Amino acid sequence: MENSDLTLFAVDDPQDSAEQSELSPAQQAQRRWKELAEEVQEHQFRYYVKDAPSISDAEFDGLFRELEELEEKYPELQAADSPTQLVGGGFTTTFDSVDHLERMLSLEDVFSAEELRAWLERLEENIGQDQEYLTELKIDGAAIALVYENGKLVRAATRGDGRVGEEITYNARTIGDIPAELTPNEKYPIPDLLEVRGEVYYAVDDFAELNAKIIADAEAAGRKPKPFANPRNAAAGSLRLKDPKQVADRPLRMICHGLGRIEGFAPETQWEAYQAMASWGLHVSQHTEKVVGVEAVLERMRYWGKHRTDTEYEMDGLVVKLNNIAEQHDLGATARVPRWAVAYKYPPEEAITTLLDIRVSVGRTGRVTPYADLTPVTVAGSTVSKATLHNQFEVKRKGVLIGDQVVIRKAGEIIPEILGPLVEQRDGSEKEFEFPATCPSCGAPLAPEKESDQDWRCSNARSCPDQLAERLIYLASRAALDIEVLGEKASRELYERELLTNEGDLFNLTKEDLQHTMFFTRAAKTKAEKEEPDAVINGNKRMLGKSGEKLLANLETAKTRPLWRILVALSIRHVGPEAARPLATVFGSLDKIQETALTHPEKLAEVEGVGSTIAESLHDWFREEWHQEIIEKWRAAGVQLEQVEEEQVPHTLEGLTIVATGALENFTRDSVKEAIIARGGRAVGSVSSKTDYVVAGANPGSKLTKAEELEIPVLDEQAFQELMEHGPQEKDS
Repeated sequence: MENSDLTLFAVDDPQDSAEQSELSPAQQAQRRWKELAEEVQEHQFRYYVKDAPSISDAEFDGLFRELEELEEKYPELQAADSPTQLVGGGFTTTFDSVDHLERMLSLEDVFSAEELRAWLERLEENIGQDQEYLTELKIDGAAIALVYENGKLVRAATRGDGRVGEEITYNARTIGDIPAELTPNEKYPIPDLLEVRGEVYYAVDDFAELNAKIIADAEAAGRKPKPFANPRNAAAGSLRLKDPKQVADRPLRMICHGLGRIEGFAPETQWEAYQAMASWGLHVSQHTEKVVGVEAVLERMRYWGKHRTDTEYEMDGLVVKLNNIAEQHDLGATARVPRWAVAYKYPPEEAITTLLDIRVSVGRTGRVTPYADLTPVTVAGSTVSKATLHNQFEVKRKGVLIGDQVVIRKAGEIIPEILGPLVEQRDGSEKEFEFPATCPSCGAPLAPEKESDQDWRCSNARSCPDQLAERLIYLASRAALDIEVLGEKASRELYERELLTNEGDLFNLTKEDLQHTMFFTRAAKTKAEKEEPDAVINGNKRMLGKSGEKLLANLETAKTRPLWRILVALSIRHVGPEAARPLATVFGSLDKIQETALTHPEKLAEVEGVGSTIAESLHDWFREEWHQEIIEKWRAAGVQLEQVEEEQVPHTLEGLTIVATGALENFTRDSVKEAIIARGGRAVGSVSSKTDYVVAGANPGSKLTKAEELEIPVLDEQAFQELMEHGPQEKDS
């Protein structure tokens, strides 16, 4: 870092000088303290974490002393997180949960040239032929999101569930491909806000060296070495280290492949976005290519299929993106994937192993799934000992017998899958799998719920131990109530010790209840503890442990979760977060959702993102008497079953059908829909003669053209805000 004039309050700009003269001494001190604290912390990070100081020790000491002197003169400036109060800078990654500014979507996968062609042709049927695409290599790494404010990196987070990730800012700053500050240039001014998506990975050579070091270090210390199975696991595992200095010692890299929320930059194409990112110092792939038309995409797919090992990193597919960003906005996304991008997955590794047995597992909705128990074998870099068989018809279709030699692969290189048996190697000892007639967990009869169902289900939803345990695990997940320490082992013990009959009893658990478990208690140690009147298990005195205290605290917090999370936690078939959010917004309370489900389920189906299948599932669920008991137990325990804040929003858009297109400054694609729905309107994705208004942001695309053709009123963001506040006054007058 270049030397600068560090004299207190010294300024060069006359305007800055004028501003300084208007500030009181205390205000000037506060401004200088902020500048010094940021500068000192940056140098501490370079020294303690990256081992790459940019100034001399004497210069650093001068800055640090000046900061101490300021805090001595103005004690109120000495915060707990001041660099003067933290040993070694205090750099520890805490993995706090953070919301992504824009949802991180997955990609739709296709596994053959025919599927890729069909996807491209469907897209071009909607928006025209010979579109311009980008083809990008799909890196086998760990996805993260970076947030820059005015060019400075302020946050990095893992993908998480797409909406919420874990903060890893210190760890990300150790990666050489991630600049702490963007480089300005005339062609592409730095945006006020920039959310960057990318993939953290290990180069193939670096990965081999990492594992070699892990093995050598373990052997030198007399430990059993635990090398990573593949570069993807190594990248994810490295980002999970708490000490950023350890991360700095690992040669992680990153390639940026997309943008989330942007303020102050509106590229017309994905290609232009990548050029801008590169100009700011972000690392983008040199293998990305711009092509036109379906055949050109297929040619790139075939080329990279032959050159998969020519890259510096492991890649498992080719990502194809529509280049025009306005068209991307128009096509939009489903609840999970964008409609303008697809990932072609190259054929994964295959292996041969022995099918030792076929067993079944019972899920939270009663679905009974056969799975293969295999002789462990390495496939695509990881050890596989189990593989799904989906349902009994799939077992028959594949023609596998217990005892067969089978070919397995990873479907999409994630879920192990049996391709089929090696029939010629059978010796007569193999036997057919017989699907059980009763549940392996509770003994209840198994049968399809409906005649058309291929899946068989356990009929004892109320008290089947496996179903209850799986429902509790799901209820506690981040997708629902986010309750820590309530995993499989804990859930099963609560049921086995008869502390729960079903999830309705969960919020009534007490300290005394948990003291009768092994999972949530610890052995009494001191004489005083042994004399306390607590539980005795297997002759040993037990005390409530930290996990028990955490569960009780988490249960209290979970009572106040938003209504949509409560709805997800009930494990109603097909009702996940994407359906629960609009239901909670539109109806405002669980009672109203229940009443509508039982009397007018067709009204549920009209809600954007719901539909007839989910409406029917809600109707069937609320009809069950024991489900009503769960709700009443939760209500009695103090669980919040209403969305009070949404009830206060006036229905100013009642009866209106509204389409939003283009990039809006104050709304994401999801939040603008929720804003419309919350005010009684209907948010739809396409313009028709039934559309009342079109809200157009930057790069609105063809929807704006169609609105103008149909003479539908078009609103900018300010007019939309006024419409939400006052309703369609001008239209009615």
